[in-house]
Amino acid sequence: MNRSLRLLLICGTALASSVVADFALTQPLPPAPAATPPTAPIFDLQQLPETRGTVRRFTLAPAGELDGFLLVDGTQVHLPPHLSAQLAAAVRPGDTVSVRGYRSAAAPLVVAVAVSDVSTNQTVVDRGPPAPGAVTPPPPPGVPASGAQQTTLTGKVQSPLYSPAGDLNGAILENGVIVRLPPPTAYQSASLLVPGQVVTVQGWFLNTAYGQVVEAQAINPASTVGSPPGAAAPEAQSPSR
Repeated sequence: MNRSLRLLLICGTALASSVVADFALTQPLPPAPAATPPTAPIFDLQQLPETRGTVRRFTLAPAGELDGFLLVDGTQVHLPPHLSAQLAAAVRPGDTVSVRGYRSAAAPLVVAVAVSDVSTNQTVVDRGPPAPGAVTPPPPPGVPASGAQQTTLTGKVQSPLYSPAGDLNGAILENGVIVRLPPPTAYQSASLLVPGQVVTVQGWFLNTAYGQVVEAQAINPASTVGSPPGAAAPEAQSPSR
C-alpha cells in the first residue's frame, strides 16, 4: 500500500470516529429510573419468619424512647427507637402480637421488621432510617437525656437485654427499672446481668410515661454498697401510665 493511500485511510477513519462521537453527544440521555417511594415495602413481609406472643412490657432506650418489648415467654423484640410513637399507638402490654423479622442466633431476640396487633391489625413497619430532621436525634454518647437525673438504685435482675446485633446491653430489674449500658461495659459486667443477681446501679435516671430507665455509669453487686434490694434514690418516681 503506497503512502498516499495509507494517509487517506487514516484520515477517513478519524473523520468517521469524530462523526460517531458527535452524534452520540447530541443524543438525549435516557431517563433515570424512577426512585422507589420511601414508603414502599422493599420486600414481601409475609416471607419473613413470624413470631407470635403476648406483650409483657415495653423496653426503653437510654433517652426514654420505646425500642421494643418483651414477650411473656421471655423473647425480646427490637424495633428502632424512631418508631417509638407508632409502637405506642399500635400495641399495649397484654396484647397478642405477630412479629415478622429475624431471630438472633446469639440471644433470645427477634429483630422486627413489622409488628402487628392481632386484635386490631394495627401494624408498625420498619422502613429504614427516618428522613433527616423527621425525629429528634438522641444525645451523643456521654450526654444525658433531657430531664434525666443522677441516681443510685438497687434491684434484682429479672432478665438481660440485647442490642439488635445480639450484644448484651442491659437488663430489666424486678422493680421495673430498665438498665442500659454500652455493650463493652455490659460484657465486663456480664456476671451481674443474670436473673436473680442483686445489683446497685449508678447513672442517669429517666422517668417516662412508659416506664423508668437508667443509663448506667457504674454497676456493682449490691453487697459492695450495702443497699437493700429495691432501694432507690428519692428522685426515682413511679411511672405514670
